[in-house]
Amino acid sequence: MASNQSPCHQPAGTVHLALLAIAAAGVALLLVAVIKFKIPAFLALLVVSVAVALVAGIPLPDVIKTVTEGMGGTLGSVAILVGLGAMLGKMIEISGGAQSLAGKFTQLLGPRRVIAALTAAAFLLAIPVFFDVGFIILIPIIYGFAKAAGVNPVKIGLPVGAIMLAIHVVVPPHPGVVGGAGILGADIGWTTILGLVLCIPVGVLGYFVARRLNRRDFPMLPATAEQFRLFGTGTSQVEQEAAQGTSSVAVRNQVKTAPSPAMIITLIVLPILMIMVGTVGAVILPKDSFPAQLAAFVGAPLIALLTALGLAYYFLGIRRGWSSQHTGEVMDSALAPTAIVILVTGAGGVFGKVLTVSGIGKALAEGLQTAGLPVIVMAFILAAILRASQGSATVAIITTSGLLAASVADGGFSPIQTALILVAIGFGAFGLSHVNDSGFWIVTRYLGLSVADGLKTWTVLTTILGLAGFALTFLVWVLVGGLGV
Repeated sequence: MASNQSPCHQPAGTVHLALLAIAAAGVALLLVAVIKFKIPAFLALLVVSVAVALVAGIPLPDVIKTVTEGMGGTLGSVAILVGLGAMLGKMIEISGGAQSLAGKFTQLLGPRRVIAALTAAAFLLAIPVFFDVGFIILIPIIYGFAKAAGVNPVKIGLPVGAIMLAIHVVVPPHPGVVGGAGILGADIGWTTILGLVLCIPVGVLGYFVARRLNRRDFPMLPATAEQFRLFGTGTSQVEQEAAQGTSSVAVRNQVKTAPSPAMIITLIVLPILMIMVGTVGAVILPKDSFPAQLAAFVGAPLIALLTALGLAYYFLGIRRGWSSQHTGEVMDSALAPTAIVILVTGAGGVFGKVLTVSGIGKALAEGLQTAGLPVIVMAFILAAILRASQGSATVAIITTSGLLAASVADGGFSPIQTALILVAIGFGAFGLSHVNDSGFWIVTRYLGLSVADGLKTWTVLTTILGLAGFALTFLVWVLVGGLGV
């Protein structure tokens, strides 16, 4: 009798309203658990998923099955790509490749264009390296150039951080966008192409917006000001950590011969080109032909990242004098920090699966049609709300993807349109970075900004660029729809 009272068995006139109320309550419960009670996102997502499944009327024997399928289905695509991407990023980090790349760009563009040079270098570095790690890697370079130019490091750090975060939220192999692709069924190749293309104008805009925000001088926090004053003397905190081997900066500074910028660019661009080969091949080559199958194999993200990682193993490690054991240890060291990210992503997949199986996703899709909002607009709005509420861009992307999975599946969208919806979700999770976001504290701490000044600069910058990124995405959406692609 109890099951007959579940939302799934109510009269048709009220079932959609009940399911939407359950979805709203589930998201609210998730936010309260993460924000107020500081429950780990992985645990909160699992508990809320089970609770929503029970209240929505999924039969008891199917609840655990749904959770398992949601976790396995998501991690099947996410874990491998995130793991390989993290290992490639760690090899670039530890080998000194980041400094080499930044130095080359500065040399090419000239000392007067240091900010533009580091922003361009950060664009490439951010593809395989997570945002927080990549920003910390570049801090010694930001400090060094800021000191040489006699300017506040915030003038260099803001545009650098902005483009790195943009790449992090819309370009694979970062966990949020990869997990969202798995949930929505978005093509990784198209997502990569569209994400990179759209991030270029966003990065340029970020450079000019940051320059305008930096027209006024922001006082540095005393601790950061002292650290910046001592930088270059061997006694700053960053340099002490390096000497003591307590941070990733340590091994980097101990590398006597950094790899060439050309090698680093090759390792970053090669997997992107391989993925593009698979994407373009699927469009222009005869279906089921051997060339099409070969292009699909070569362009599979797994093969692309494995190839780049194999080259990194040899050229960044063995060829430069590292032993096989040391090279392996460097790669292994990248996996532990990714465990939490992977599990959170998987738990987000569980939430999405529950929403789909329970019928909540379908009810939301019909609700969107009633509201008259295009799916791509709702994607941006939902992600922005979740980002502002709980802080994590990855959780916002995964949760929004789960909420919209049924709408996308039933919408008959082309691969390009589905990828654009995912990119829109990413740009929604880009903006409104504030005190509940760990990235906010990383940027403000290293650049010496107070909380108030961080809100005036970093939060404003990310929000403007998130809106601009979505505007560009929506423009492409309209063009694609008009062309019938």
